[in-house]
Amino acid sequence: MTDSSYVCYNLQYRSALKYLRLDRLKKYEYCLPYFYQPFKEDELEQSTEVQIIYLAEPKPVFNEFHWELDKLEEFTDKLTEEEELSEDQKDALKEFVKGKFCEAKKANREAREARKKAIEEMSEETKAAFESMRFYKFYPVQSLDAHDVSNVKSPFINRYYGKAHEVL
Repeated sequence: MTDSSYVCYNLQYRSALKYLRLDRLKKYEYCLPYFYQPFKEDELEQSTEVQIIYLAEPKPVFNEFHWELDKLEEFTDKLTEEEELSEDQKDALKEFVKGKFCEAKKANREAREARKKAIEEMSEETKAAFESMRFYKFYPVQSLDAHDVSNVKSPFINRYYGKAHEVL
């Protein structure tokens, strides 16, 4: 499959992206159009997930920690039960996760503040242009040699654009 056909036939589910090989993930990210929308909070700013790569013995710990869903004590107990972490490394891992958690919260806060500052510094004309912008999603006209997509049309464009104002 060539790169151009990859864009045309990309049926990758977002939930499966974390299991893709790096080269396939980059192809997927490359084909997503991006548009800076300062009035819409980015989903990365809202993320409550922290990637954990902790160098422990006998092997490193690779995991995810959701600070709103997971409890740190349960998280470390589970790793100990699964023998990915020794009992004496639990406290060090807790401190490491807390540090990662603080870094992520700080990065989220800074991104939110930068977005707010960009909005404040924006001219009224630019603000009006962003607010009046409309997105349209086009589907191919039905023909004999094309699949019928009339019953699967969706206004969703992608995670950057969100939904189209009109589907044609």
